Amino acid sequence: MNLSTLKPIKGSVKGRKRVGRGHGSGLGKSSGRGDKGAGQRSGFKRRPWFEGGQMSLARRLPKKGFTNIFKKEFQIINIYSIEKLDEDTITVNVLKERGLVKSLLIPIKILGEGVINKKIIIEANSFSISAKKAIEKAGGTCKVL
Repeated sequence: MNLSTLKPIKGSVKGRKRVGRGHGSGLGKSSGRGDKGAGQRSGFKRRPWFEGGQMSLARRLPKKGFTNIFKKEFQIINIYSIEKLDEDTITVNVLKERGLVKSLLIPIKILGEGVINKKIIIEANSFSISAKKAIEKAGGTCKVL
C-alpha cells in the first residue's frame, strides 16, 4: 500500500450538483431555486429568523407579565458584612470605600441576615425589620437617610 493507491471508501464522496445544465440533470431551468421571488435571484440571503412570510414567532407568542416603572432598586447589604468592619460609625461613604456598595446614587438597604455583636451606628436609606431589631438589640442605632 502506498499514497498513490489510497481512495475514499465507496459511497463516502458524492459529486457536486451541476445546476442549470438542462432538464435531464434534474436541476435544469430554474436550477432548484423555485419560480419567481427574491429566493430565485442572485445575492439573496435567507435569514435564520425568516419564516417564509408567516407571522414571526416573537409576534405569535403571548405577551406575559408587566414591568413596574415605579419599582425601587436597592443595593443590599446583610449585617454579617457589617459585623466584619472595624468601624463604630458606618456611613454610606465607608460602605463605598470598603467595596460593599457600587454606587452612592443607588439607595442602600440593610438586611438582617447574620448576627451582630458590637454596638454600631449605621446610616442607610432603608432597613429591614429584622436588621433594625438585631442592630438595636446589640446596642446600636439605625439612621435613615
